[in-house]
Amino acid sequence: MPNRTLFFSNPYHLSVKLGQLEIADKNTGEIKTAPIEDLGFVVLDNREITFTQSVLSELAANNTAVIICDAKHLPVSMMFHLDTNQVQNEKFRAQVSASEPLKKQLWQQTVKSKIKNQAAMLKHAGKNDEALLFIASQVKSGDTTNEEAQASRRYWGQLFGESFVREREGMPPNPSLNYGYTILRAAVARALCGSGLLPTLGIFHHNKYNHYCLADDIMEPYRPYVDKAVWEQKENIPEYHNITKERKVELLKVLDSDVVMNGEKRPMLAAISQTTASVARCFKGEEKQISFPAFT
Repeated sequence: MPNRTLFFSNPYHLSVKLGQLEIADKNTGEIKTAPIEDLGFVVLDNREITFTQSVLSELAANNTAVIICDAKHLPVSMMFHLDTNQVQNEKFRAQVSASEPLKKQLWQQTVKSKIKNQAAMLKHAGKNDEALLFIASQVKSGDTTNEEAQASRRYWGQLFGESFVREREGMPPNPSLNYGYTILRAAVARALCGSGLLPTLGIFHHNKYNHYCLADDIMEPYRPYVDKAVWEQKENIPEYHNITKERKVELLKVLDSDVVMNGEKRPMLAAISQTTASVARCFKGEEKQISFPAFT
């Protein structure tokens, strides 16, 4: 399974030669290579990076997610192969025809798992997790009482202080959280395509302008792993303000970390693929539970 992540923040020219990604440093002329078959993610964070068309086609054929950053060094685009499953049409139809009661049940499972993992993150940070564990026990089908939002308010207040407001354009550590979540979202979207699902059709998220509604749904229980990395950065860096290149690289390493799935440790990317495969089986009526990791 391809799982290596390459992060480019300097001017390079990328090309393909004999199944290798050829990386030429525009400043020094130095050339390095990396086997395309080993690559899970490529992050392009410099506007002077150039590449041949074959780079994108070969990476797509390998189901390597390509993430492009803007002038502010924030991810703005994701590219990956959509035709990655042999029985994709069958799975598309099962996903499209999923009943509302099924989607509500799947969303209930997702929200419960997310809140439990948030509670475990609070415990890891030395905070009180009892309130969130209680809220998790109250989640109904479809989360009709919006326990997710109640848990979120308590969670962020405990983790980063009562003055912290979680928002896209907010003060630190919001930029780090946004960056980490974007990378996580790409990983989930890539795995959904690999499982033969349409990342556009969500079970809860339905924004018509959002191409990754299902990815936004399924990534929810994985968010606390990003939160942990950001919290540890904030705790260990006395003057924590701007998100630096070094901090971005550390956030990318979240995808390389191990998680516990069904009592066993496995790499996060493998766990995400297991989760998306279970979602596909739920849509087909072969299973009733989504496989999510338990934060430890």
